[in-house]
Formats: sequence, C-alpha cells, structure tokens
Amino acid sequence: MKTQRRGVSTIAVVSVVVVVVAILIAALVVYSAPAKTTTSSTSTATSASRPTSSVTSTSSSKEAPLITYSADAYATEVTSLLNGFSSSTGVQVAPVKSGGSTADASAIKAGAPDDVFVSASLTATSTQYLGNLTANWAIGLATDQLVVAYSNSTAQTAATTSIIGLANTAIKSNATSDWNDFFTALVGGTVKVGISAPAQDPAGLRAWLVLEAAGYLYSGGNQQAYVSALLSDQANSTAASAAVLVAPLQAGNIQFLFTYKSAAISNHLNYIGLDSHANLGTPSLSSFYSQFSYTDSAGVTKGAPIVICVTIPLSVVNPAEALQFVQYVVQNAKSLSTFGLVPLTPALLYQNTPPPAAIQQLVTQGLIADNGALP
Repeated sequence: MKTQRRGVSTIAVVSVVVVVVAILIAALVVYSAPAKTTTSSTSTATSASRPTSSVTSTSSSKEAPLITYSADAYATEVTSLLNGFSSSTGVQVAPVKSGGSTADASAIKAGAPDDVFVSASLTATSTQYLGNLTANWAIGLATDQLVVAYSNSTAQTAATTSIIGLANTAIKSNATSDWNDFFTALVGGTVKVGISAPAQDPAGLRAWLVLEAAGYLYSGGNQQAYVSALLSDQANSTAASAAVLVAPLQAGNIQFLFTYKSAAISNHLNYIGLDSHANLGTPSLSSFYSQFSYTDSAGVTKGAPIVICVTIPLSVVNPAEALQFVQYVVQNAKSLSTFGLVPLTPALLYQNTPPPAAIQQLVTQGLIADNGALP
C-alpha cells in the first residue's frame, strides 16, 4: 500500500510538474508573441521609412515647383521651353515670373525664391545686379534685335503715315540721308515714342543706345542728335517694361515703340527693321556697339549685342531640377527660331568662375563654347 501510495504520489508530482511546465511554456509563448510582433513592427517601420523619404521628396517637389524668372519680352518663349521640359521629365514648373530683366534681378537679389533666371541682358546676371547671388556664369542662347514697332492704330494719322513712308524709303535705299530723315521725323514731337524705363528694362536702355548709334551713323557723328531732340520735344512715353507699352500702342495712345523684334512678332505688331549697325542684333559688331553707352544710378552700360541668356542664381531652391532645365534649354535652343530669335550654335558660355560639372559636360560635347568673361 505504501508502495502504491508512493507511486500515486510520484505520478501526482509528475503531473503537477508537467502542468507547471506547460503553464510556463504557454506564458513564454504569450510573452514572446508581442516581442515578435514588436520586432516585426519595427522592421516594417524601418522598411517603410525608405519609401516615405522618397515620397516626402516627391511631395516636397510638388510643393516647390521649378521657379523661373524671365525677361517679360521672352515670357512666351520661356513658357514654351518650360512646358516641353516638364512634359519630358515630369518635373513640375511654376508659371513664369516676368518683368524687365534688371527688375527681375532686383527681386532675386532682394530674396524672392528662384531657380532659373532667363535674362535679356548679360549684365543683369552679373554682380552689378544680382550682387552676391550671381553664379558668375551665364549661357547665351540666342540673339535678338531692336525694332521700332507700330500697330494698326498708328497708321491712321498723316504724321505717322509720313514717318512709316520715310522708314520704307530708308530701308530700300539704306542711304544716310534717308535714315536721317526718318529719325529726325520720329523724334520731332509730332508722335509719341514708347521707351521703357532703362533702370528696370534693358529694352529701354537699348533704345537710347540705338538712338545714339543712329545719330553717329546718320547725323554727322553726333551721337546725341536724336536723343536730345526726343527729350527736348518730350515726345517719349515710358513704363516699367516694353511689354507694358504694347497696350497703349495698340490703343493709339502712343504711335511707335522701341522693342525687340521677337516681341513685335509675338504681339502681332508691324515693325520697322533697322540697319545692323544700329539694331544691336549682330554679335560680330560688338566692338562697334561698345562705342555707345548709357549712364544711370547703376553705372555706365556700354552698348553690346542683344543676347538672351540663362543662369542659376546662388539662391536656387531646386538645384538639381534647375540644372536639368538649363541642360534641356541648351539642347533645345533651336526651337527659339520659331519666335523670331536667332539661336546661337553653339551656345556661348560667359564665365568668371567655372560653372557646374553638368554645364562643363555640355562644353565637352560641343553644345556650348567658351566666350570669355561675364560682363
């Protein structure tokens, strides 16, 4: 019996031990399950953080599309390039911010967010206007020329009809006396001539340079002949940019407007083409143009060929996308010919400091040629 009791006791003890072990195992399983879940959760979170970073970057890109400042005379051309760039790359672009090139430069210098600056003036991309935000390099894409534009409203008076007739005669003969007759009539006070503010818009500054060159060419070497006459007759009207003066021209409030040939074409204006020695449109005449100058609070600006250029200010918000766009513009500059511009082939690099490697690569590929220092 004792032996039996001992066997029962032993069995009972073993049973108790088994139950305890089972409970412990169950407890371990319950305890370890959250641990595994926690580890799995941590692993999942870590794994998910990588795509999230990418998504954040994309989201950030959506919140900060490419910001482009452009000379207002070329806003249409730049918009076309931006649309093509966005379609081919998927990069989002903001609507072009446009104004006179020097006014654009002032806005950028004052801290306005920006990525790319397309200017009608190389000088506007330099330290003179961008200050310490200049990249100290710019790429010349195309040339343009200054013309004297007029609208259908212009040709409705005897005075304007006479001046247009004198222009047509001068264009046909290219005689000094005929050009003198045209310019003398233009600045004589019988019509209003639109010239944008030189301090804000290079088109206005260039208009005065054109009048200086014309005086030198057609008025016995007197650079101030037509300038002085226009000022004394108070026959000029001004505005922040040549683009702003298009509406008054079309309404007949002014009769003529100094503007770019491409702007006249895009605005469906009639225009009087000037001789290459006066229109600032021929790069090979750079030395001749430099004889003439305009002085204002920003300093002395010498005459130079009209070159539409692009740069990336140091305040760039989206540096990678900005470089992509500049590369795209250089590779597609030929499309600018559809707007009346003359693309530069190859494009010209003006630099005081070396540009980024991506730009240097375009030089190596022959798409850009070094053209000396930035003014």
